[in-house]
Amino acid sequence: MTTSLPAAADVAAAATAIRPYVRRTPLMRVTVDGRPLVLKLEHLQLGGSFKLRGATNALLSGERPGRVVTASGGNHGLGVATAARLLGIPATVYTPRSVPEAKARRIIAAGAELIRHGDTYAEAADAARAVTGARYLPAYDDPAVIAGQGTVAAEVVEEAPEVDAVVVAAGGGGLAAGTALAIGDRACVVAEPEHCRSVHAALEAGGPVDVPVDSVAASALGATRIGEAPFAVLSTARTVPVLVPDAEIVAARDRLWEDFRLAVEPAAAVPLAAWLGGRFDAELPCLVLCGANADWSPS
Repeated sequence: MTTSLPAAADVAAAATAIRPYVRRTPLMRVTVDGRPLVLKLEHLQLGGSFKLRGATNALLSGERPGRVVTASGGNHGLGVATAARLLGIPATVYTPRSVPEAKARRIIAAGAELIRHGDTYAEAADAARAVTGARYLPAYDDPAVIAGQGTVAAEVVEEAPEVDAVVVAAGGGGLAAGTALAIGDRACVVAEPEHCRSVHAALEAGGPVDVPVDSVAASALGATRIGEAPFAVLSTARTVPVLVPDAEIVAARDRLWEDFRLAVEPAAAVPLAAWLGGRFDAELPCLVLCGANADWSPS
């Protein structure tokens, strides 16, 4: 059980701490089907996803570890590997055996040791937590990780204060919780695949619960259970949970390429799928395109 929770001030502190190591990714104002929309191009981040932010902030918090170990479906592992390389810290990343080859290849290229273990993220995480002599860095259930992820949305509201909702895809809830902290009284729309719904299920049940995972976006959003800290933040925030079928996620990914030549992984297309499907109301939402690490490439 996480004993402390991050606050908006921690997001602001994280933005200052990680500034030398991460990109400030651009906003793109577009019109889709006659309606205005803002896209946060976080898939252009170093390492190909927002995960670098939380990993860097966590490794800068407290005593510098001699080695870091983590578990990941891919993007968090790449974020940790990239942050560790920037900070000169050896890193080991455990992944399920099903990790997409594109993500595995990039983790190794970033300088980390990659160990494939088990069939699920939970099995990989159990193995990583058993490693001695290293700091285990959770993918999302950590206050410093959440604060670091919140810097994505902090950049959005700084550059586009007229935005009235920020829409993010969710797996374990770290990005969603950080977003909720950073955006004040704006709506935090948490979009999930229909069959990767850890946030949705927890909000319905009144606490974290285990859920099955089966989606085209599972390598990024395949957490079987929301973290305790993200749930605590989201359960008291202006959170709007929505669910999207896989077919619409794939269609949204393809449309981002066809309309804007933005090549993203399926998880990054979940917010657009939710918006195109009319699953939430907002005058001017910002959709966070969270990652670009996939074996898929436009034809």
